[in-house]
Amino acid sequence: MSYNLLSLHKATKQQFIVKETIVELKKRKYKIDKLSVEKRLVWLLQFTQGESSKLSRKETAKKANISLRTQERWIDIYLKKGIDIFLAKPTRKKPSKIITKEIHKALEVRLTTSELHFLGYWDATDWVNQKFGVQIKYHWLRKYLIKYFKTKLKSPRKSHYKKDEQAIEAFLKTSNHT
Repeated sequence: MSYNLLSLHKATKQQFIVKETIVELKKRKYKIDKLSVEKRLVWLLQFTQGESSKLSRKETAKKANISLRTQERWIDIYLKKGIDIFLAKPTRKKPSKIITKEIHKALEVRLTTSELHFLGYWDATDWVNQKFGVQIKYHWLRKYLIKYFKTKLKSPRKSHYKKDEQAIEAFLKTSNHT
């Protein structure tokens, strides 16, 4: 399907062609779980249904509640990279400004060795502050360690008050574990 949106895409002055049908786009809409991605799809549906063909650039952007620049970026992404990239969940791949590569490497070494383990996330924040002189908030470092190193707090389970210690020893002696 071809829609004449020469006035919409002022950067390249080319036609904006939506390759997918309305049915295909509506099927995709039900699978989307992120609001920002759904907003892109609704904006695209406006063009397939012919609602925006008579509107100006400003009116189309205003109807979608986006800026003109955002609309131009969306058209560029759709035309150059296709529908899958256009509807992909946007991710931020910015490196941390607080945790440098040096701190990341030191945390990795400290987390992978069993002799120098942290007692908790608070211990990790204190260690980073003392070793590198960087103040990091507890919750921020906790999220960072979980995201990049898949850490979690270990908490011991209570043993049952009726647990028989002799029965455990006898089981360990007679079982074939290595």
